[in-house]
Amino acid sequence: MSWIFKFFENITWQEVLFTILIFLTSLAISFLAIVLVIVKLPANYFSSHYQQDFMPDSPFLVRWGAVILKNLLGVFLILLGIVLSLPGIPGQGLLTILLGLIMLDIPGKRPIEAKIISRPSILKAINDLRAKFNKPPLILD
Repeated sequence: MSWIFKFFENITWQEVLFTILIFLTSLAISFLAIVLVIVKLPANYFSSHYQQDFMPDSPFLVRWGAVILKNLLGVFLILLGIVLSLPGIPGQGLLTILLGLIMLDIPGKRPIEAKIISRPSILKAINDLRAKFNKPPLILD
């Protein structure tokens, strides 16, 4: 227990404020990314009839570079969503995890996405957000 007290004795107010600033900045970026992706999703994205083709008219290297960056961002958002799901940490953890899953190109992600999106509170939050930007509600099977 004494190491905990020593740790807190050495913390300055500047370090605390810097940490709070980083937290608030990352939270704001997370919310902006959530809004951007949720609003840009096609209404039938969660339908079994949706055909996904990422950047089909781009050159090979550009498309694969974008796919790699998109997957790295997806992993980051999933990890951030897990942190935001912890008790005492503000934020939309499940929505952030869903956003990360949407961005990943992995087999078997559809059932996980469907399970998260089918929760009434999540679906309502997403459809309310889409309505604010004059987008149709999501279509589920």
